Amino acid sequence: MNNRQLTPSDTLALWFTARGEAALRPAKCALSGPETVVLRSLFSGISRGTERLIFNGAVPPCEYDRMRAPLMEGNFPFPVKYGYATVGIVEDGPQALVGKTFFALAPHQQMQAVPLCFVAEVPADVSPRRAVMTANMETALNAVWDSGAGPGDRIAVVGAGVVGLLIARICARLPGSDVLVIDPEAARKSVVEALGAQYLAAPTSDFGADLVFHTSASPRGLASALALAGFEGRVVEVSWYGETDVGVPLGRAFHSQRLSLISSQVGNIATGRRGRWSFERRRDKAMAMLADDALDVLITEDVAFTDLPAAMPRLLAAGAPGLQTVVTY
Repeated sequence: MNNRQLTPSDTLALWFTARGEAALRPAKCALSGPETVVLRSLFSGISRGTERLIFNGAVPPCEYDRMRAPLMEGNFPFPVKYGYATVGIVEDGPQALVGKTFFALAPHQQMQAVPLCFVAEVPADVSPRRAVMTANMETALNAVWDSGAGPGDRIAVVGAGVVGLLIARICARLPGSDVLVIDPEAARKSVVEALGAQYLAAPTSDFGADLVFHTSASPRGLASALALAGFEGRVVEVSWYGETDVGVPLGRAFHSQRLSLISSQVGNIATGRRGRWSFERRRDKAMAMLADDALDVLITEDVAFTDLPAAMPRLLAAGAPGLQTVVTY
């Protein structure tokens, strides 16, 4: 693309149009009031787990309302304009904000009008490209809160995707903690170690974790997570399976070891923080936590926005290599 100024008439957005298909469609972009800004996108992030389910039409009807993103258009299963991790520059709106860089809970679109309640200014010490992981960091932070993790804990993370690795990074910074990340993809070993954790390709039976986070979205991974927990250990299920039913191995040592299995989901603030933390406070804290140069190792590919429809089947395929894909505009 050239660098000419985009106008509302030539703004495009990505839509999921049918199972396994995506397309760019014209989009409207105009201020709707004083509490709105027009954002010109610099980067957006693909959330592989969630967007893969949507791309494959795997959102169950009972979750249609809860799965709606703030600026989503269309209806599940198709067609839908979906996404919640865009970073851009304010082109129009309150004069004090024009020219500043903001993160927005907004879809993949070249320019868009966004209510101020869905944006947050990117701190000077956080690169705009890295800031696309704000929503993922919120998910990770919320999961750590739900877990009750503390200094000195022995912690395992099953699944070295973006969210799992962000959880590992947070936990590895707890004083005295021992953090183990389990993932069969050996290429992720260097990433895990760069974030301060230990890597194993397969679970070990003698780790005896105080806490286990499961983020692989696979029945086998969940079974491994339960096997890694020590006596009265807690397993935090962070994965979401969409319409897929998953068997949970509650035999074996589950009862004799008095294990706990809890869910963590970013749509609500963790119970222990809910009385004091707003969504805005959590989002701002998550973004501030991205002022960590080590996290750039999570970004493994950049894809041009105009190439996105053709790239989506590859990027969202089961077992696709890489971690965070950043869309460039």
